[in-house]
Amino acid sequence: MLRCALTAVLAVALTAGIAGDGWTLANPFSESAPPSFAELSDKVKESVVNISTTQVIKGHPLQPFFSPDSPFREFFGEDFFKRFFGEMPQGEMKTHSLGSGVVIDASGLILTNNHVVEKAEEIKIKLQNGKEYDAKVVGRDPKTDLALIEAKPDKDFPKPAVLGNSDAIRVGDWVMAVGNPFGLGHTVTVGIISAKGRVIGAGPYDDFLQTDAAINPGNSGGPLFNMLGEVVGVNTAIVARGQGIGFAIPINMAKEILPQLKSGKVVRGWLGVMIQDLTPELADSFGLKETKGVLVADVVADGPAHKAGLERGDIVLEFDRRPVETSHDLSRRVAAVKPGTETVIKVLRNGKEKEIHVTIGTMPEDGAPAVEPAVAESPWGLTVQNLTPELAQRFGWDESEKGVIVTEVEPGSPASDARITPGDLIKEVNREKIQNLRDYNQAVERAGEDRSLLLLIKRGEHTFYVVLAARNGG
Repeated sequence: MLRCALTAVLAVALTAGIAGDGWTLANPFSESAPPSFAELSDKVKESVVNISTTQVIKGHPLQPFFSPDSPFREFFGEDFFKRFFGEMPQGEMKTHSLGSGVVIDASGLILTNNHVVEKAEEIKIKLQNGKEYDAKVVGRDPKTDLALIEAKPDKDFPKPAVLGNSDAIRVGDWVMAVGNPFGLGHTVTVGIISAKGRVIGAGPYDDFLQTDAAINPGNSGGPLFNMLGEVVGVNTAIVARGQGIGFAIPINMAKEILPQLKSGKVVRGWLGVMIQDLTPELADSFGLKETKGVLVADVVADGPAHKAGLERGDIVLEFDRRPVETSHDLSRRVAAVKPGTETVIKVLRNGKEKEIHVTIGTMPEDGAPAVEPAVAESPWGLTVQNLTPELAQRFGWDESEKGVIVTEVEPGSPASDARITPGDLIKEVNREKIQNLRDYNQAVERAGEDRSLLLLIKRGEHTFYVVLAARNGG
């Protein structure tokens, strides 16, 4: 009798929920968490395709033996094969790679990752039923790692998937990833949204959904579905050393550029400013109680922002009537605006709010971002910024000085070993003159991480050279 009574009480608790002390024990199998995902899998799997690509590269038959990682090269030495076989003729080799995609239009359009198809000379897609089709690239966007390919549909071609709203997905919501991991064919994994808005350094417009649904090589380009069977993301990246950490591009970002991908070319908006996030110290110095908004650290001469009247020291509070939270948020939103569009930017200037009407320009061909970060970090262990009036006053520099100022040095880093200190002014990188952060970023990028950096430092009235030594492993 006691066991029956306890069972009845538990059944009532699971069905109706037990309320007390501010918590509720609800039915674990609600609509968002079904006891089985089979029905959802059956609903969405037909729209997912496996992608195989072929790339032709030039090389010679012994190329594997000459590769830097080859044990034969290390054992026999650099000249072994050349001495015994002579100069090998150049030939062509075919390499193959795998990925995934999702049908988004009845005309045969398939959404995938740019890195799946960017170097492909031949693309084939394979459906759930095993039927194969040739495909071609319609449009690519390396900055968001998205691409659109097209196959010629027939009566067997699957119905397109429904594109959902990634803004509506919540941390903790169930999701399903479908793709072609390791070439195994259609594979379904499930998990939850672990985080939103992740910036992982993959590109200038990072805004990833993080999920613990298993994502492996070959899943790239495949869809991430919500429990309604709607695509909320495009699976794109994994953390090799982690478990249960995968990333997907929000489908809303893809929907923003789909019209341009269909046209074959993506053109982005450009504002022409350098910006940085507000730290508590910066917010306090500007008389702000919160760190919301972004600080304009510099304005590109004759750029859209300069022509509209934005000034260094302005704090951007709103863009296009919507609040601005971070510099990354502003950069992504400006880039999504069609060039030539007039919009309104609300700024805080000298303690007073001001609305400025600006016509968004076209991003330069050199790939400059819509707005550029005013702070740069690097594997060399130092953080640098443009010399703003506030930083000039803080470190005792004249505002007319050119170069970038060191604001932070990581202990134990190459910069620390070279005895660089906050307040130092970097005037040259590898003998290239540095005027601003853009010059610095380009010079460091050209140098790469596998060689030393020669810096000309100005400290007080003195200038001197220092070398940042490259370390194994970057």
